[in-house]
Amino acid sequence: MRTANFRNMLHLHRCKTLIQVVFLFVGCFVGVSSAQAQHNQGKNLNFRDFQSKPYYFGITLGFNSSDYRINFSNEFILNDSFARAESVRGPGFNLGIVSNLRIGDYFDLRFLPTLSFLERNVRYAPPEDPTNTITRTVESVLVELPFHVRYKSAPFHDMRLFVIAGVKYSYDVASDSRTRQSANLVKIAPTDFQFEYGAGVQFFFPYFIFSPEFKVSQGFNNILIYNDNLLRSRVLESVLSRTFTLSVHFEG
Repeated sequence: MRTANFRNMLHLHRCKTLIQVVFLFVGCFVGVSSAQAQHNQGKNLNFRDFQSKPYYFGITLGFNSSDYRINFSNEFILNDSFARAESVRGPGFNLGIVSNLRIGDYFDLRFLPTLSFLERNVRYAPPEDPTNTITRTVESVLVELPFHVRYKSAPFHDMRLFVIAGVKYSYDVASDSRTRQSANLVKIAPTDFQFEYGAGVQFFFPYFIFSPEFKVSQGFNNILIYNDNLLRSRVLESVLSRTFTLSVHFEG
């Protein structure tokens, strides 16, 4: 009997010890997990302040490079005046306002009215001397109204990645002055519609969000004003706009 009681007591002691070890392990695991969660939250202190805002505003500054996507007409093959017609990129810059509406934890609806200054060129080369080119320069001042949807990643150390997609309407307020310059120039319509897509990074600071962003704008309507009396216009079938923009947003 004493041996059986001793074995039972030993078995109970082992079970008690095992239970204590299990509880100690669980306690350590919970403690480490809690500390890790607090550590991660501590790395996103600025993010939490902005995440509580349903909307915020800011300004955007950017540099752009623009050109045209040119499609040739059948007359380009038949003509003997131009051997080549190509678009040449030109520099520009943007200045605008940011309006951001938060939709859930990962999506934003954004409206960025912008004033953009662009320069685009169409270069023609005659067949007898390709180096003696004729360049048609189009300097534009655009009022742009982009609407974007933005998807953001989970935050990490007060930083998160994002991608954007949307559409943009633009109007060239300088088109009237270009029309009065000369009657023998290729005309470009003042109104344009574009698809836009891009990506960037958000950096959360105590008083503002700093967001560098790269964006591509692709026009989907023909902005060439056809002139049957002008050969430089007849050799072109359609002209579509294209712009690459590197912007920085200051929001808060």
